[in-house]
Amino acid sequence: MRYRPPVGAIVLLGLLLPLTSCISSPSLTSITIAPTTMNFGGAGLQAQLTATGYYSHPGHPAATKDITDQVNWASSVPACVTVSSTGMITSGDASCSNILITASAQGFPGLISASMTVNVTQPTTGGTGPTGAGDVGTITIIPSSQSVPSIGDTAQFLAIGTTSSGDTVNLNGLVSWTSSSPQIATIGNLSGLATAVAQGTSTITALYTNADGTAATGTASFTVVAGATEAFTALTIVPGSQSISASGQSANFVALATSGSTNLSEDVTNAADVTWTSTIPTIATVTSGGATGNGLVTGVSVGTATIIAQLTNADGSVLTATATVGVTATAAPEPLLSLSIIPSAITVGNLQDTGNFLAVGTYSVAPYVRDLTNSVTWLSSAPEVFPVITANDASANPGAPAGTVTAFGFGSATIIAEATDPTTKSIQTATATFTCPPPSTPIQPGQCYQGSEATSLLATITVYNEGDNTTNWVVTAPSATGTADVIHCGPGWTGAGGSVCVATYPIDTVTPSGNPGVVLTAQGGAFGGWSYNCTPSDINGNPVAAPGFDAAGPNYCVVSLTETVYDQLTDEYVTINGVDQSVGAIFN
Repeated sequence: MRYRPPVGAIVLLGLLLPLTSCISSPSLTSITIAPTTMNFGGAGLQAQLTATGYYSHPGHPAATKDITDQVNWASSVPACVTVSSTGMITSGDASCSNILITASAQGFPGLISASMTVNVTQPTTGGTGPTGAGDVGTITIIPSSQSVPSIGDTAQFLAIGTTSSGDTVNLNGLVSWTSSSPQIATIGNLSGLATAVAQGTSTITALYTNADGTAATGTASFTVVAGATEAFTALTIVPGSQSISASGQSANFVALATSGSTNLSEDVTNAADVTWTSTIPTIATVTSGGATGNGLVTGVSVGTATIIAQLTNADGSVLTATATVGVTATAAPEPLLSLSIIPSAITVGNLQDTGNFLAVGTYSVAPYVRDLTNSVTWLSSAPEVFPVITANDASANPGAPAGTVTAFGFGSATIIAEATDPTTKSIQTATATFTCPPPSTPIQPGQCYQGSEATSLLATITVYNEGDNTTNWVVTAPSATGTADVIHCGPGWTGAGGSVCVATYPIDTVTPSGNPGVVLTAQGGAFGGWSYNCTPSDINGNPVAAPGFDAAGPNYCVVSLTETVYDQLTDEYVTINGVDQSVGAIFN
């Protein structure tokens, strides 16, 4: 199963163009490298590093600049990990850990340097995923959102991966964690423990790299409810200038604000307290005031205009930054040049196995390569046998990514990605093949014959309270990989992770005693019983006699996830994306 690489990271790096500077100036006081840690799952894998310089001048606010192409890069073990002069790191064919990649430059009072860490592990036999069960294609972060009341509070995030075989694996300690706004929240790169820094909301991302170089990501949000919002001290527009056509061509500017104490930059392009203006709207216009899409300039007539971004801090202070846009008379290039599908072909070996295609568009303007998987329309030449998912498809499993094809019979299908350019309305298409080999006599391994269904279907459990208690009830359950108390719901939960009331499991999940299903635990307040679809049990999932509960708690029940996927009467494979189980717990 193939999964989409983090193209979004490529887009962001394409926007953050280097700013003209002289890094030998004594005003350079420190350097940071992003990301701070990278884990490679094989040889020949690459990642782009970014070096940011921090400058301070007496009587002037601190400033930051992208100096990736201006520092000296070095690796502590070049035989394991190499680094280019532009910050591109490449893994070798050996396993190694804690390799230091260093960026250095002359500053004040002398040589300034910073380091990041690279770990390389080579694939093991028996599979490419963390458990030998196939590549990890999707990551679910538990919980999907958390909030803490004040600065200094912490919360734990957990990463659960789904592999190409449909298994779920605990990825804690195997993913790289990042925070989109370190000035709001930081997170341990390997631990997943988030710490509140200032009031606001940050996006938490978990990244896992498979042995074949493909990557899977998952996101969650972390909100700090209370605390002082620190005033920004500097504002910069990136890039400083752009050239577009007067025939309606557009380009994006990005506004970066820097806080005083942390010297960290935050993307404030779409912030409510930032306004964008053009000095000559008859030459170029710029969008402002919306929830998204701000900083987009559009050419109107030939000439040059100044684009201004203005940020108003909570204390009333105002910061401004400017950039220039030159509008020419040349015709605008075709925005979407081509569309391709990666990989070009996928073959599966069991009925109901899945594969994930990625749609990549090539553009004539930066960012030149963009992940269009969730924005194109996906089509199958045999939709009844090999259906393919398009984003926001109501019939799809909510956790399944676009471009995912499932085999409900044998043979082959042509998978088509169709993209419509919003500017020119032209349509680009790309094709790939998806195959489930037909059976032979005798049947060979890897063929799609009756009875070869993979146990890759998922079931969703929703937990709710039927009683009057709204203060201290709590229901817990193990994760899909068996980690205790990862799934939890209710106001009485005091452990790490917040409150999660919905969880997804493979339908072949079993209890500690080996019975099918998932064991739920209820405690907190006077307990009155379980809903009809949860069988009372002991802690290991063994059924107990009715009524099967203790008013003082804790109480246990088993939710069965069994689902039939083959209709013997019609001799057809029934399309099922999962089975939903709603479980009620009655608290007095």
